[in-house]
Amino acid sequence: MMKRVEANDAGSVYVLGRYYHHGDHGLQQDRAKAKELCTRAAELGSSQAHYHLGVEYKLGGDMKKAKFHYEAAAMAGNEWARSKLGCMEGRSRNIERAEKHWVIAASAGEYDAMHTLTKNFEQGWVSRDTIDSTLIAYNSSCADMRSEARDAVIQIHSDGIT
Repeated sequence: MMKRVEANDAGSVYVLGRYYHHGDHGLQQDRAKAKELCTRAAELGSSQAHYHLGVEYKLGGDMKKAKFHYEAAAMAGNEWARSKLGCMEGRSRNIERAEKHWVIAASAGEYDAMHTLTKNFEQGWVSRDTIDSTLIAYNSSCADMRSEARDAVIQIHSDGIT
């Protein structure tokens, strides 16, 4: 992996950053090093690194940087980031923008976005047409992700065997 990191492979740089973040694989936990590596991975184009940085900046209270990284991740197809953007817009009372983010994320199979849309529908903030069309897209996306191997893992976990 270190050869891939030295070759500036965005995914490998991000993974190494996560190892430092958690102190995994024999590395001492070093949040500063983790942030440095995730920043480098984001600059190299890792949507996962942008998402992680968004989470870190949000936890640190820097919503402007959090939103920047969530937007970069969402534009690269990271649906978790898209869902987080919806939540940020919702907290700002920009329900129309929030709904657009949640619909995009849920249509790609992101559970939290679908759940949030459902809750907003129950509150009367999302229309029946929006929830119905998004639910169809969500179910279709989830069906596309299904496989025998995935179903086997789900069955193992539901049986309490890990």
